[in-house]
Amino acid sequence: GIFSLLQSWIPKMIKKRVCTTFVEDSFSNGALCQCGAPQEMHTRVAMEDCFGTAIVNQWDSAQHSSEYPTDAFGALQFAGTSKRQSRFLRLSCDTQPDVVYKLLTTDWAIPRPNLVVSVAGGEGKMKLKSWVRDVLRQGLVRAAQSTGAWILTGGLREGVGRCVGEAVKDHKAAASSFSCSTVIALGIAPWGMVQNREQLVNPKGSFPAKYYVPNTSRDSHSLDGNYEAFLLVDDGTVGRSGGEAAFRASLEDFISHQRTGIWGSGSIEIPVLCMLIAGNANMLKRMDLSLRTSIPWLVLEGSGGAADFICDLLEDFSSSSSGPPCAEAAGQVPSHDLQEHIRDLAFSIYQKRDLVTIYHEEQEGPDDFDTVLLRVLVRDLASPHTEELKLAVTWNRVDIAKSELFNGDIQWKYDDLKDSFTDALLNDKPQFVRLFTENGLNIINYLTYGRLEALYSSVSDNSVACALLQRRLNERQESGGSASSLQMARSLTAEGMEDALSGCRAFTLYEVSRVLSDILGDVCQPFYYDPLELDKDISTRRALKKVNKFLKGRCKYREESCPSPWAALFIWAVLQNRREMATFFWEMVKESVLSALGACKILRELSRLEEDTETECSMEELASKFESLAHDVYRKCYESSECRSFTLLITKSTVWGGATCLQMASAADARLFFSNDGVQSLLSQIWWGDMESNTQIWKLFLAIFFPPLIYSTFVSFRVTILSTYCLPLSEQEEIEYNVLRSSPNGLFVSRKCPFLVSRWRQFWIAPVTVFFVNVLMYFLFLFLFAFVLLVDFKPPPPFGPAPTELVLYFWAFTLVCEEIRKFFSMSRRMKTYIQDVWNKCDLTALLLFVIALVCRMFEESYQVGRAILSLDFLVFTLRLIHIFAIHKQMGPKIIIVGKMVKDVFFFLFFLAVWLLAYGVTNQALLYSYDHRPYWVLRRIFYRPYLYIFGQIPLNDIDVAKADAGNCTNNVTLIHAGYEPCMNMYTNWLVIVLLVVYLLVTNILLINLLIAMFSHTFSKVQENSDIYWKYQRYKLIVEYHSRPSLPPPFILLSHLHLFIKKKIRKIPSIKDYRFALELSSRKVNRLTTWEAIQKECFLTAQNRIQRQSDTERLKRTSSKVDNVLKQMAEIRDNDRRLKVLESELAYCTSVLSWMVEAVSQSNAVQVTRPPPVLKGTAVPSYVS
Repeated sequence: GIFSLLQSWIPKMIKKRVCTTFVEDSFSNGALCQCGAPQEMHTRVAMEDCFGTAIVNQWDSAQHSSEYPTDAFGALQFAGTSKRQSRFLRLSCDTQPDVVYKLLTTDWAIPRPNLVVSVAGGEGKMKLKSWVRDVLRQGLVRAAQSTGAWILTGGLREGVGRCVGEAVKDHKAAASSFSCSTVIALGIAPWGMVQNREQLVNPKGSFPAKYYVPNTSRDSHSLDGNYEAFLLVDDGTVGRSGGEAAFRASLEDFISHQRTGIWGSGSIEIPVLCMLIAGNANMLKRMDLSLRTSIPWLVLEGSGGAADFICDLLEDFSSSSSGPPCAEAAGQVPSHDLQEHIRDLAFSIYQKRDLVTIYHEEQEGPDDFDTVLLRVLVRDLASPHTEELKLAVTWNRVDIAKSELFNGDIQWKYDDLKDSFTDALLNDKPQFVRLFTENGLNIINYLTYGRLEALYSSVSDNSVACALLQRRLNERQESGGSASSLQMARSLTAEGMEDALSGCRAFTLYEVSRVLSDILGDVCQPFYYDPLELDKDISTRRALKKVNKFLKGRCKYREESCPSPWAALFIWAVLQNRREMATFFWEMVKESVLSALGACKILRELSRLEEDTETECSMEELASKFESLAHDVYRKCYESSECRSFTLLITKSTVWGGATCLQMASAADARLFFSNDGVQSLLSQIWWGDMESNTQIWKLFLAIFFPPLIYSTFVSFRVTILSTYCLPLSEQEEIEYNVLRSSPNGLFVSRKCPFLVSRWRQFWIAPVTVFFVNVLMYFLFLFLFAFVLLVDFKPPPPFGPAPTELVLYFWAFTLVCEEIRKFFSMSRRMKTYIQDVWNKCDLTALLLFVIALVCRMFEESYQVGRAILSLDFLVFTLRLIHIFAIHKQMGPKIIIVGKMVKDVFFFLFFLAVWLLAYGVTNQALLYSYDHRPYWVLRRIFYRPYLYIFGQIPLNDIDVAKADAGNCTNNVTLIHAGYEPCMNMYTNWLVIVLLVVYLLVTNILLINLLIAMFSHTFSKVQENSDIYWKYQRYKLIVEYHSRPSLPPPFILLSHLHLFIKKKIRKIPSIKDYRFALELSSRKVNRLTTWEAIQKECFLTAQNRIQRQSDTERLKRTSSKVDNVLKQMAEIRDNDRRLKVLESELAYCTSVLSWMVEAVSQSNAVQVTRPPPVLKGTAVPSYVS
């Protein structure tokens, strides 16, 4: 896998350096080369080639060393530590930084940084001061964790590198196991300085290399095991430091030109900051090299060495440029040439003083180190507040943004926030999205169709949404739209946001609409067809041609604002499975119930396509969360107003393509939502039609058998027609609604009917009436079916069939007609029809009936037809199970039986395996030869199956009880029909196998089946009410859409429906029980009321959350932190006051001495006595 890939390309791309020319070191008496290696380590060729040693006095890496393929790379495991492995690479000092950066972020999978802090200085055996250690531990490492930064050090177990390693180790030990943020420390060290480096050498790569670190508390040149990766820079020297400085500076410069965020989609380049702690004279050259590339530096004043020299330099250049501070930093007295070199470096650094910031330990504490970093990085920019905001977004530090930037002191404009808002959207930072929204960002002005397309173009390559979008894009391009996509990609780069996405795919709204249609199905009309100038009912082929032609133009729609920005962003976040972002957008949308159900549908469809198990589980979890939110918000709505909550369920949404809450919940399989009391109350009203829902069943049956009772008060009916539609209208609106109903506006035509006709219609079109009439007629159908099979099934023509059989055939024909009507009334007919189990049952029953009918008409297949017809009666009878699913007690039990049937299949699989194993073995042991396949199969499967139920014929198993007189071992006689004899040799083994077989089947497998049944029963029984209510909805929808007349009279209803819908174009009144179109004014009133209920629900949830133990602990922890911080400030102020008091006492004593000296001198004439403080005596010298 990855190891073989690294083995193949790293030695070809990455080189090492080897000294090829021996240049004598004068201080070693010829034993060492100036590269640091002894003379014997140089090859003979290099020795002969050194004729110029008398001329060459200075060894140079570029001239006197050569590059060879690297021989040290791979994984690194430190002996005696945890199993966590680090990465390492030996590379030449001239290696290109882009290759190394790609290796780090791609092949080694190290997350891209939001900040790089390069710590310089503090090498060797220098002892760091305690406050410097605190800055590294409490300041730098914590800031790196919160900002997603890389920390670059030498990576060795000495000085700053060891201190940073220990701080990283402490952070990992203290961090929660659920914490996603880690501190990434990278070591860049010279190869020749690494102790035990020979353990890393392996030309084929080490995966991993065992590295042994000396068990000592002293500083050493060993690699530190707390680092993520090591870059071991090789300049050909051995035991010499500083060879990595140039490569480190070039890598920092390269990283500073890369963009932050996912795939470099951030709004800013990666900030790089160098941090100087102490250091020697070589740090001046290192610092000057970085300042030339405009990389800022943070210098810790008081840390010693070169850091203090820089601080003095910036305060007073003239007094510090002579060199003494630097001489102390270098640890030796510099020569005249060295002083001149230091003076030049100091002057160059002074010219770049705007990039250097001094960190004062007394003024800044380690707790605010991340804020210090933020200010250092933006101090030299033209618009510091905007860049500071971008850095805060990049680091995901919303606390800094709230305390420093959104505290009321800065007046933010829309242009200042839009780029950062885009960065927060792309990189999934919902807290900043919420912060910008609360501080005045106008989402309507922000979200144009062009930006929405760019957001979809930024989806992750590994996501299911990206694969679906790419498939639709390829489909459009194959139909001739490649040129339009290129033009769209150019148009996307018009603004700053799209510049970051120029390398991404160029998805348009058409691909988004197609993907949403694939996921949501026909529940919704196509999204985003209006800006693309497409009709809702246009075919796919015509839409592709029209879109390709449309996109070749200017595409002015991309400049238009999205009419429902929060809903568009909500769908975008849900498609990417962004939990917090989607939750926030859901809080902002108006149609919260429908949006939550839509998210549930999208996530469950995506989870079926997701291959990654973890991502699939997270999608299912988020879908369940949105289903729960829809349930809770609707419960709040139902508690507020029953009538409005009913309207909310059946009102078509313009945002979601004409879908209703009930339709979306059914498509999303949201069983929990259907268990809501409000939903069930509406379903009860729809179930009873215009009758009162408290009507008793026996009264309904009497009215069915004696219809004149419906015209009396025996059966109660609701008075107002609007109660059916649950509209929250005033009396005047109700009158207008009843008067102005007309078909051109999509409402049904209302004609004033006589009381007899209207009451008759109200009773017979009610779903409950349709259900019971169909049940009664179905029982009559089964009775007729059984009568024909048992009593009146005549022979083939010309003797049959009998008249009753002909009636049965006609009845079955009407059932076929009803199934055809149901099939054509469904959207996506074949897929939707086949998904229903009971539709499969109906289809199977009718197909068997047709086959049996054809077979019974011929003499040759008469018995076959009768047998098939007998089996078909079994299938028709099983259909009764679905009918009784409406019953509250029987419904859950039917669901349990359905679940148990699946368990039986698993049991039968194990049983079949064990049955086959035992049957074949038993047959082979009992009979040495038997050519009859029928008897062999009976003994293999049939007899062992009967053994389970106790039917064990000992005469056929035990030789001692068998009758040997009627059997033979002669093959010829066996072929003639004689029974073969049992084998006596292994008969004891047959008995043993029988005992084992019965033990496994009757005890193990049967108890396994019982345990599976018990688990299924307990699991379904807990949620039986939820399951039943969902099944009840399905049944109500089915019988609500059925014609009023049952089979075989249903043909009259079919004829009536055909004339009404196809010829007269009159919609049915039943269509408005599950879907209702309201005017925009009424929709606004309804959505405003729903938003109020949602806010009440969220307020109550926040109140409960604030009262939880977790939130209380968080608040207590925050208060304790504030108290500790204030106590630290008090101690600091107390220390400063003590220093001030000591200085004041000194000044007082000096002044007293001066006064006394002046009073005893005759040089000054005193005209008045000195002032005296009240309550004190006059000094003695005054008198």
